[in-house]
Amino acid sequence: MAKYKLSAVQVKQAPKGKYGDGNGLWLIKQSKDTGSWMLRISVHGTLRHMGLGSIHDVPLSAARAAAEKWRAIAKDGTDPIQERERQRQKHGLRRHLLADVALDAFEAQKGRLKDGGKAGRWFSPLELHVLPKLGQTPISDIDQIAIRDTLKPLWKAKPATAQKAIQRLGIVLKHGAALGYDVDLQAVAKAIALLGTIKLKTKHIPSMDWREVPVFYASLCDGKVSQLALRLMILTGLRSGSLRYLMPDFIDGDILKVPGIFMKSGVDFDVPLAPAALKVIEDAKRHARGDFLFPGRRGNVISDMTLSQYMKRAGHSARPHGFRSSLRVYLAEHGCPRDVAEMCLSHNVMSKVEASYQRSSLLEIRRRWLIQWSAFVTTGVDDLNNMNPNSEITKSV
Repeated sequence: MAKYKLSAVQVKQAPKGKYGDGNGLWLIKQSKDTGSWMLRISVHGTLRHMGLGSIHDVPLSAARAAAEKWRAIAKDGTDPIQERERQRQKHGLRRHLLADVALDAFEAQKGRLKDGGKAGRWFSPLELHVLPKLGQTPISDIDQIAIRDTLKPLWKAKPATAQKAIQRLGIVLKHGAALGYDVDLQAVAKAIALLGTIKLKTKHIPSMDWREVPVFYASLCDGKVSQLALRLMILTGLRSGSLRYLMPDFIDGDILKVPGIFMKSGVDFDVPLAPAALKVIEDAKRHARGDFLFPGRRGNVISDMTLSQYMKRAGHSARPHGFRSSLRVYLAEHGCPRDVAEMCLSHNVMSKVEASYQRSSLLEIRRRWLIQWSAFVTTGVDDLNNMNPNSEITKSV
């Protein structure tokens, strides 16, 4: 048994000075009432001085226990000072809260999100359904049980929302692991196993039969911003989010060059413009404000809700996004090749290998089909002989 030199009374009463307890443990008194512990220990032949705390926080017995612990670690060839720092860092990492990591992950995602994620669609599933319960939990403590209990009420009631929430949570956990936190990367997969699989019901956005589009297009005749936006959406097949942010600078002759930041794919997209589409753009320039062709009443751009509400008030169940379906069905029923039809809607139809070889945007082929669509929309004529993409009638529309 080790023979110690100090007593608790000496620690308390000793005046300023240095006092050895044995085996490298020293009491350093700055005054009668203040002092600290220090362990002198050899690591790979180098003398190290390791502080063990003040006498007010660490009593004599605890100082001796700590000294014994760190001497054993040094005996195994590990620097006790470096090991203590590693343990402190690990403890700190374990305490990092999920809410903090989620916000950091969101910042990392913003570069690929439309408008930098300002719409909130990426973060809202976490903000509404995960962080209220788990936000103040250290990320290292997030396990499948915690995830299951948090999302269970949502899992069958709102499966699509639950899927988004758990997918975003998986991204946050991976982000935390990349930051060096102690994270269970399998927690999401295990939580899904506990929650059980759910069958998502595909809910299609209501669309208008392509045969009815010309009548609706003709009704958009007041020259208002919302009506012009709907006309151009019909003629180009663009998504609402892409179309509403269009600027005059995007027009290059008879081509609309949409920057990738405004495309769902994140890739720049060229849209060939039929003469009717060019006329709509010229009419829209009269309303342009703040660089946007389709400004809203309260600044920025016209909202998607404004366009939807217009159609609802007009008595239509279809929604603006549904015109993409109207165009796609029209192209299919008029013999347009699948790849061309999909590219008209800016859908990616090729694998990475195919895309590395087939680099054409099929712009001129798409132009002919969009001109045919434009001719039908603006005239209501659907004579397949006269409406052939290569016909002179079509080219003049």
